[in-house]
Amino acid sequence: MAYHLCSSPSSLFHEPPSICSSSRKFKVRNFASSFQPSSSLTPQSKTFLHANHVSLQEPIPQQLAQEEDANNSEDPVEKSSSASSSKSNYIWVNPRSARAKQLRKKSYDARYTSLANLAHSLDSCNPTEQDVSQVLKDLGDKILEQDAVIVINNMENSVNVLLVLKYFQQKIKPNREVILYNVTLKVFRKCKDLDGAEKVFDEMLEKGVEPDNVTFSTIISCARMCYLPNKAVEWFEKMPSFGCEPDDVTYSAMIDAYGRAGNIDMALNLYDRARTEKWRIDPVTFSTLIKMYGMAGNYDGCLNVYEEMKALGVKPNLVIYNTLLDAMGRAKRPWQAKTIHKEMTNNGFSPSWATYASLLRAYGRARYSEDALIIYKEMKEKGMGMNTQLYNTLLAMCADVGYTDEAFEIFEDMKNSATCHPDSWTFSSLITIYSCSGKVSEAERTLNEMIESGFEPTIFVLTSLVQCYGKAKRTDDVVKTFNQLLDLGISPDDRFCGCLLNVMTQTPKEELGKLTDCVEKANPKLGSVVRYLVEGLEGDGEFRKEASELFNSIVDEVKKAFCNSLIDLCVNLNSLDKAGELLDLGLTLKIYTNIHSRSQTQWSLHLKSLSLGAALTALHVWINDLSKALESGEDLPPVLGINTGHGKHKYTEKGLASVFESHLKELNSPFHEAPDKAGWFLTTQEAVKSWLESKGSSEVAAA
Repeated sequence: MAYHLCSSPSSLFHEPPSICSSSRKFKVRNFASSFQPSSSLTPQSKTFLHANHVSLQEPIPQQLAQEEDANNSEDPVEKSSSASSSKSNYIWVNPRSARAKQLRKKSYDARYTSLANLAHSLDSCNPTEQDVSQVLKDLGDKILEQDAVIVINNMENSVNVLLVLKYFQQKIKPNREVILYNVTLKVFRKCKDLDGAEKVFDEMLEKGVEPDNVTFSTIISCARMCYLPNKAVEWFEKMPSFGCEPDDVTYSAMIDAYGRAGNIDMALNLYDRARTEKWRIDPVTFSTLIKMYGMAGNYDGCLNVYEEMKALGVKPNLVIYNTLLDAMGRAKRPWQAKTIHKEMTNNGFSPSWATYASLLRAYGRARYSEDALIIYKEMKEKGMGMNTQLYNTLLAMCADVGYTDEAFEIFEDMKNSATCHPDSWTFSSLITIYSCSGKVSEAERTLNEMIESGFEPTIFVLTSLVQCYGKAKRTDDVVKTFNQLLDLGISPDDRFCGCLLNVMTQTPKEELGKLTDCVEKANPKLGSVVRYLVEGLEGDGEFRKEASELFNSIVDEVKKAFCNSLIDLCVNLNSLDKAGELLDLGLTLKIYTNIHSRSQTQWSLHLKSLSLGAALTALHVWINDLSKALESGEDLPPVLGINTGHGKHKYTEKGLASVFESHLKELNSPFHEAPDKAGWFLTTQEAVKSWLESKGSSEVAAA
């Protein structure tokens, strides 16, 4: 008779079971979920529960114990009761019987308890053969196989269990010795001792004991508990060579193992099989699948797994919610993170530190500033500590949205914490905030603090300082910072060059030469284009050619910033022809897209993504185009509009709309701000036609 020792298969990760199987196919049932122990359980039901801890396929035989009780009974009724109970493996004890107490002591329930207590004694005794034998001597010489199984199954000491196994091997001849080894392996799993479990497996083979499915599933689950997914995969792939075929629960567990081991294809193949063959998948495996899709950037896949899990009736746990929130943070989908968080709390889960950290990253990365600050305050109110990464996420967000006061408060909180210390990214964000606000002394003080803390200035810090000095019109300090960059052995990148170019748009004309030299050293192609503008050089098509080469040589992320700054510089230098040429090149190279739209009822100019100089240039080019259309006899639509957007710059109170409002008034144009559409300036066909005719296209273009 086989005693397949395993616990409930509900989770192979947090409490991994040995997956029971036999030579025939069967469906594993979770018996533990069918019974809820309580103080009202009868002795016989408690006996069944004890048996369930040992086997999912068949109960521990108790006939020997029952026969002993029946033979010692003098009451014919009790003998009959005992004899009939052998069919159901239970002994009913009449509580009114005078011998009830004595019979309870002889029941297998009491024996199981005594064997479990014996196992605890073995856990705590000295790891010597003599001490182990002393503890086990009370069992006598006639030891039942199931007694040995129960004793080892209840142990938690992987050192002493080997001595206990050796003792039982000397005392009994088990029907299947693999059972004793399997429960021994279970002890090593409890202790998360994979090396020890592998040595037990080697001993099995040396003694000619053939491993079974339970052997492998126990070692696999041990590897998972030790966070060694590659080892779990290794043992799983050994099974066929020993004639063992994994069951569906083991396959389901391997989805998690392959996913953690980085074999995504195998994990997904098993998951496809799981869905087709309706394997039972535990929450840990679903969590791994969500994380796997998230790391691959397939965020819709994360949500699909989550929905499939719920459709299968698997209830999400806190780990799954946190994994999903982290994925939505990586995806920059704060609205979905909000929905998941709300669902989590509605289902009775209290946010953990990991929950708050995931939300903070999700809101911070997406610049949901108000939501991020609410989460930050909740964490502080609940006494939850912040780490440096979370502080940096908040500070970077504050730098991007212009929250100067909030950033300073967060930085002070960080310095006062006992566990976090500012790093290079912390100081970089602070310097960026001060630089964008034009607070030169604060930026310099923070730089000195950064250096005193042992951090060298990074290219991000020096880029911010260049911006700061440029705002303050301190051109010599800009040059000094550029030279410092070179002295540190840092190569100027496209963003640094873009910052230099932006500073030139704010620099007095007489000092532009100092910065032109810096730009030429940083990026020769950019330097050549800038010299055309600053020195007023002429050339038949050479300027456009060199500007085109420049844009093709830089990364896409900075092309619009470069083009905006170059056009601004043209406007500042009153080089309007080159400004128009750069705008046309930007449209040709699709640096600027969708700035014009036409329908039967409205023609519009969209300027939200343009700098002030580029927007003014685009406006005058558009007005010229309207004049040409009117001259050629083309019909204008009923409505014409200019969309500047209604936002303001994050570090100033000025927006494009306010500047355009005054400029359009200077032109005496018929465009007026729409009261019901913020950021829009509208006019009618008749009004613009009358204006263009009265002004003349050439005069309007020169205005």
